[in-house]
Amino acid sequence: MLKVGQIEQVRITDYTAEGEGVCRVEGCVVFVPGAIRGELCRIRITHVGRTNAHGEIREILEPSPHRCAAECPDAARCGGCKFWHMDYEAECALKAGRVRDALQRLGGVELNALSILGGDAVERRFSWDDSNEGCTESGSAAPLLHYRNKAQFPVQQKKDRVTAGFFRERTHDVIPIRSCLIQDAAADQAREIVLQWAKKYNVSAYDEKTHTGLLRHIYVRKGFASGQVMVCLVVNGPSLPREDALVERLRWGIRALQSVVLCDNRAVGNVVLSDRFRTLFGTPEIEDTLCGLRFRLSPRSFYQVNHDQAERLYEKAIRSAGLTGNETVIDLYCGTGTITLIMARQAGRVIGVEIIPQAIEDAKENARRNGIENAEFICADASQAAAQLAAAQIRPDILCVDPPRKGLTPEVIDAIAEMAPQRVVYVSCDPATLARDVKRLSAHGYTLTAAEAVDMFPKTAHVETVCCLYHQKKDFISVPYEPKNVE
Repeated sequence: MLKVGQIEQVRITDYTAEGEGVCRVEGCVVFVPGAIRGELCRIRITHVGRTNAHGEIREILEPSPHRCAAECPDAARCGGCKFWHMDYEAECALKAGRVRDALQRLGGVELNALSILGGDAVERRFSWDDSNEGCTESGSAAPLLHYRNKAQFPVQQKKDRVTAGFFRERTHDVIPIRSCLIQDAAADQAREIVLQWAKKYNVSAYDEKTHTGLLRHIYVRKGFASGQVMVCLVVNGPSLPREDALVERLRWGIRALQSVVLCDNRAVGNVVLSDRFRTLFGTPEIEDTLCGLRFRLSPRSFYQVNHDQAERLYEKAIRSAGLTGNETVIDLYCGTGTITLIMARQAGRVIGVEIIPQAIEDAKENARRNGIENAEFICADASQAAAQLAAAQIRPDILCVDPPRKGLTPEVIDAIAEMAPQRVVYVSCDPATLARDVKRLSAHGYTLTAAEAVDMFPKTAHVETVCCLYHQKKDFISVPYEPKNVE
């Protein structure tokens, strides 16, 4: 039986969903962070559970050819990024394999090959019938660093100073960082300016245990196409001392500053933003351009954090929909209307659904400023709206969903089945819940005809997937549309 502290020599054979290496010791599955498949390592057992164990690398005896030195100096302490220790080809193979394994194991879909669009704009195709080598097609260059257009820095008191950074993995211990290599430089600039201001004017950090102190989060958003920057201070109260001095410092330090907003959040819990905002400088929102359309972004607006990859992701979703200009499309979880409005340019009628009132207001404004008149928006829970639309006999030709990580509820699945669209375009940020929902939709007559991964978040464990599910209705015969280079 395994014991904590036990030293073992192991061969890494696979990965977990979060990218940790997997091996077996005495028949027990052991998870090893920072290990690469194929490596021979000497590990120390750090935890033994009922069904598995955890270990740490003490020595790499046979390193993988894909191992590389971490560029980020804070990678080992922060834990936000998982793949600084491997090259990008191995990272893409891991993520494609994760999507394929989930669809096969949980969704019951057999895929011998899967394409993944890397953050470098290169299309890689991995096959599990050969040596798992990826074939690549060249594309335009895209950055693997500094791609995030949104940052949320929790603030915490560390001994005699206020600090801000990221939570250490599985804790609420804030790790101060020097510079985050996947965030835009404006985020680091804003963080440092706010911390200097807090130090000068003795602004206290929020304490999660006592619920005292003022400054909770430093939230920064940037429009990559517009260059506009928003800084939002999340505060345990209605105001901050010397707000004028803070605004002045931010205006001097960030040339493209468009907005400074204060968010009054006195709630106990982990939710970062409340619904109470006050503009300290500029406008209450910023603007960005995506797929040729202009979008208004308030602090609570959902907007993909990787601008360039978001354009490619949505282009794949549009291709999967196979729009001809006459279709009725329903877009559940529409956020500020990005996919809705992009689809509206190629559809007859599009209806977007979102539960956040501010997001719906932004979506309506985005439709107005882009001159789009064939898009409607409903503020409601996805399951309620889907049921209402089904009851109103609205029969979409295409239904698009881009749900949160938890995926679709059974009620949404049932409502989709009631509306019976010919195609369901599913954009997912979690392969496991995607596969579960594919299985559920298959029970209602839907077949997965296309799937492709998109790496929206290089260096992290997250991966997006675009799927097309097709329903062969009895009253007509049609051929399923399949995007190019996708199986």
